[in-house]
Amino acid sequence: MEISALLLSRIQFAFTVSFHILFPAFTVGLAAFLTFLEGLRLATGNPLYRRLFDFWQRIFAVAFGLGVVTGVVMAFQFGTNWSELSLKTGPIQGPLLGYESFTAFALEASFFGVMMFGRKRVPAWFYLFGCAMVTLGTSLSSFWIMVNNSWMQWPVGFELNEQGVFIPTDWMAIIFSPVVWVRFPHMVLAAYITTAFCVAATGAWYLIDRRLVTEGTTMIKMGLGLASILVPLQLFFGHLTGDYVHDKQPAKFAAIEGRWDNEKPASEILFAIPNASAETNSFAVSIPYLGSLIGSMSFTSEEQGIKSTPREQRPPVLIPFFAFRIMVGCGLVMLVVAWYGYWNTSRRLIEGRRWLLWGIFLCFPLGFIATLTGWFTAEVGRQPWAVYGILHTAQAATPSLTLREVAISLVMFAAVYTTIATAGIIYIYRMLHRGPDIHPHEIDEMLNPKRPLAIGGDDPDTQLAPAE
Repeated sequence: MEISALLLSRIQFAFTVSFHILFPAFTVGLAAFLTFLEGLRLATGNPLYRRLFDFWQRIFAVAFGLGVVTGVVMAFQFGTNWSELSLKTGPIQGPLLGYESFTAFALEASFFGVMMFGRKRVPAWFYLFGCAMVTLGTSLSSFWIMVNNSWMQWPVGFELNEQGVFIPTDWMAIIFSPVVWVRFPHMVLAAYITTAFCVAATGAWYLIDRRLVTEGTTMIKMGLGLASILVPLQLFFGHLTGDYVHDKQPAKFAAIEGRWDNEKPASEILFAIPNASAETNSFAVSIPYLGSLIGSMSFTSEEQGIKSTPREQRPPVLIPFFAFRIMVGCGLVMLVVAWYGYWNTSRRLIEGRRWLLWGIFLCFPLGFIATLTGWFTAEVGRQPWAVYGILHTAQAATPSLTLREVAISLVMFAAVYTTIATAGIIYIYRMLHRGPDIHPHEIDEMLNPKRPLAIGGDDPDTQLAPAE
């Protein structure tokens, strides 16, 4: 493979996107978890929920900041490495990214300060409202990004002018594309499941160390309880996403399946090593008829093979093929762990089964891996198109970029991101290892129990801080 400025630009964008997406995949779900904890605290008055809230709030703040920093750097590349894409699709992508700023960023910026510093300065009900607005802001950010990316996956509501610029003609078609309303829930569910397993894994860590038993057990029960509901729902939306790919991006679907020739009925390849040069698979293990059932909900349908697409329009096969199977494998493992782990937790058997605790703990990266491999499947499978079926990736790159310039920026990005990642991971690890703290007012509540807190009631945390 020839090393070119285009190839390095693609690697650079893939690197920055992959790094950045790790943080939204965690913070979108964590914001909702914090809102849930704050609601429980107000409804029950249980100091445990305040303790867990303050613990995860600190981690949220660090991860949120890292996500913002890495996202800004990623956006610069639209002007440096992909100026032709910005020029041709700017009338559509520009407003969509602007909507993200006006809605999602506005909410996050307005209420993030309330969440971090406002507990003693606003009423309890408003503090809960602020947490909910941060949750809404993070979800809106994901929504506009998914609208933007889904339009590139399946462009609608536009016309091309004489200069080849995409002019929007129907914003409702762009925003309410059926592709968006399949992919957006799929992405949000991925974020919630990732957070759920991080919370459960942290609780398992504490029980393995035989400390913070109450906090650890609660985290496991909450995390696995949420995951046991959301993972099956995620598998359903994953199937709907596969339906859209099958109907609108048949070349990508064939690459994911590793199917080279048209088949009727089609088998489902569980494992193989695709060979693009020979246009065949080695060591294939398949199930007859299942490919037709998955693709068309029929045992007799004909399914398209990769050879039906001209060579110059085919996506790479190896990455989508394996990335998809890794994603599905992670999902199935998380489903089993969530159901079995929650069953044991609800029957108070979890503390005595250290092998299960270790299993839950080791599952903490699965959500991140599934999210990354899902994006690899979607983005690499879209190639060689930047805007599917219309604008090639080679046509979207900045024509004046040299190999030397992109190589230097790639090395600099890798160095800076590695530094950020190392510092962030070490800091978060130390906070996780320390665990939740007991607040002084909790000791008083233990010695002098009070009635459950009412929203807007006499919670001491809602009083204004004394003047300094």
